[in-house]
Amino acid sequence: MEPILTPAEMNEKRQMLQDYAPAQAALAMLEKHNGRFDDSFDELWGENNNLESFAQPKSGKSLWQVTLKTLRAELCGNDGLRAQFKDYTKNPGSAPLLTGLIVAIVSLGASSGIPIDPSIATIIVLYLLKIGLNIFCEYTEASDSTVDR
Repeated sequence: MEPILTPAEMNEKRQMLQDYAPAQAALAMLEKHNGRFDDSFDELWGENNNLESFAQPKSGKSLWQVTLKTLRAELCGNDGLRAQFKDYTKNPGSAPLLTGLIVAIVSLGASSGIPIDPSIATIIVLYLLKIGLNIFCEYTEASDSTVDR
């Protein structure tokens, strides 16, 4: 079963991040795609990079899969970022901590050569919070197909 963001979760995050425009764009996209992270990511990436659509490569991997795989290599070994996720999970109502995670993913992308804007980083952070960082780093690593959708 693929993780999705429920309408209640979207409303909660929309309230928390009401003053952060990139998050509002991401949440609008998630709402449009019924909480599906992969479709929301792909469309938002296309909009932000002035691309109409992405053709599925022969390998069958989506841009979403490849981005998560690349970020896993950078994110899971980053103790500082893992600590930020842990701080947020201890205080899930904190808008500053959530915004800090989004900004950290943008910075991580920039330092890794991955062009991630704040709205795309919002989708990534919400996905990681939904499935849990430890699951992302440990369980999904075993097979790329588990990150598919």
